[in-house]
Amino acid sequence: MSQFLMLFSFLFLFSGAFLSGCFDANQMVARPSAAHTQKASLPSSTSFYQFTVNSLDGQPVSMERFRGKKIVVLNVASKCGYTPQYADWEKFYREHQERVVVLGFPCNDFMGQEPGSAKEIAEFCQKNYGVTFPMFEKVHVRGDAKAPIYRWLTDPQQNGWNSQEPTWNFCKYLLNEKGELTHFFGPKVKPESAEFREALGL
Repeated sequence: MSQFLMLFSFLFLFSGAFLSGCFDANQMVARPSAAHTQKASLPSSTSFYQFTVNSLDGQPVSMERFRGKKIVVLNVASKCGYTPQYADWEKFYREHQERVVVLGFPCNDFMGQEPGSAKEIAEFCQKNYGVTFPMFEKVHVRGDAKAPIYRWLTDPQQNGWNSQEPTWNFCKYLLNEKGELTHFFGPKVKPESAEFREALGL
């Protein structure tokens, strides 16, 4: 009987951990834990600073301009349960922009939650959240049509260690002042989350 109780307890705890850490009942999709992934010690073959991407208003922006700052790369959407994070990341950016920049990349890869044009996205962000951090043109962040900058973020041969694609809107990639990718965070992580603050050194 004691062995049966021990087995039952183990199965109960295991199933509870699985459901709480890997399944988002609101979005009905399976995803990994929001806990970050640490950098491994593999050399990267290319630089994040090599990329030039168009801003939301169609102007080319070189990533080189952000050298010397930590960089948070977000894939964002206007019709997602995580969309209110725009306010969190705007507040964070205003408080820390001297040493950290937030880069927003709209994408429509997750259940069509960013259907708008560049103009519509810009108006939405300004009207609802007063976004001032750099926003870029809508891109794909996964699959064969993935934008080059997201290929770099998700290809270990280019970034040195990470293969994790965004699992949903508002995933975060953190780079250090040298343009090295150091952490990946899932969509639930916010600026005030302990693991993010620790990774940032706050």
